[in-house]
Amino acid sequence: MPAARESLLEAACAALARRPWPAVRMVDVAATAGVSRQTLYNEFGSKDGLARALVRREADGFLAGVDRALAGHGDARERLVAVAEWTVSAARDSALVRALLTGCWSERLPAPALTAVPSSSPVPAQRRADGPLPSPGDLVAAVRDRSAAALSGPGAGAAETGEAARSCELVVRLALSCVAAPPDEGVAELVRGVLHRQQGA
Repeated sequence: MPAARESLLEAACAALARRPWPAVRMVDVAATAGVSRQTLYNEFGSKDGLARALVRREADGFLAGVDRALAGHGDARERLVAVAEWTVSAARDSALVRALLTGCWSERLPAPALTAVPSSSPVPAQRRADGPLPSPGDLVAAVRDRSAAALSGPGAGAAETGEAARSCELVVRLALSCVAAPPDEGVAELVRGVLHRQQGA
């Protein structure tokens, strides 16, 4: 039931925007999504299963945004700027993305264990959500590796790929510092300045 599952995740996200996760009730999520409570339990198994699915969806959405930024127009530097801007904006707009990127989970948020949990769910998407969830380090590595692969291109040598990976990780970590302590100037100017100095070195 992909449509029901997505409606339930949207309803849970909307409920989380209004109240802390411990106060979010499954019956209210089901009612908002326009499905029965049994459908909710069939999809997620439990409130913890719903939390894991919500966190997995936010992580996947963040990485999909990284891919969109990398597929954009412009040279390698401008695409890395777009990745940094997306990282900062995604973290600003979603408390769950911010928690995933920083590892700082408030009491308002669901905070499922990042390790895999036993799953007997017949729903493939839930079995995936019950698997390991990404840590901040996992997300940094994923963004770095996706960026390096996109910017190096096919047939790039090991030295070129390694240099691209270092630049990409530098940009991701700079963006994360802007998530933690927003700068007076925009992240784009910081990234452009750092990459300009790095290329000039």
